[in-house]
Amino acid sequence: MSDLRVLVAGIGNIFLSDDGFGPEVLRRMAITPVPERVRIADFGIRGLHLAYELLDGCETLILIDAIPNRGNPGTVHVFEADTGASKSGQFDAHSMDPGAVLASVRTLGGTMPRTIVVGCEVETVDDGIGLSTAVTAAVPAAVDAVTRTLHALLEPVRTES
Repeated sequence: MSDLRVLVAGIGNIFLSDDGFGPEVLRRMAITPVPERVRIADFGIRGLHLAYELLDGCETLILIDAIPNRGNPGTVHVFEADTGASKSGQFDAHSMDPGAVLASVRTLGGTMPRTIVVGCEVETVDDGIGLSTAVTAAVPAAVDAVTRTLHALLEPVRTES
């Protein structure tokens, strides 16, 4: 699949502690070479920019984001997002809520690509710059998860003889 295009998008607000997880993962990935069919971009809190980027087309979106604390801060989860269950009609040019981005893409006439989330449970999203100790420790695991996901997506389809 030589024409597969993947957008790796880090999202989050670096001024809200662990919400800056996505941008930090991308900062660490900056030293890692990626295949030419992959674009890595930090969208921060610019949801509309991400929506327009998705309108330009990509086959798969890997979204790196902080996720709610489910009792285990620093735990990295990798899952496929249900892009069919969006907040239709709630267009917000300044929101980075993934549901709002989905709605924005649809409002602008596009369709969401397959979306894989690499998320980390937060410890805190209080005002402040810098990740908590638990979330900082999870960044290398998230970089590995993104790398493994990219390899799986870009690996040629093998047929058994």
